[in-house]
Amino acid sequence: MASCTGKRAWPELVGTNGDVAAATIMRENQTVRAATVDEKSVVTLDYQCDRVRVFVDSNHIVAVVPRIG
Repeated sequence: MASCTGKRAWPELVGTNGDVAAATIMRENQTVRAATVDEKSVVTLDYQCDRVRVFVDSNHIVAVVPRIG
């Protein structure tokens, strides 16, 4: 985790549109790729410094604080 650079979490994006949140994350930390994921999806548990999963609800609203990982 020490090798991750830039901003690592975006609590201010909870409650916003998932696509807007993903674009904001990639603008604020250009070393990551952000993608929306259904909040009920099963995902791998591996940690990657270049990945941010933006978990969204059925209305495509960010439901969980997006974080690097």
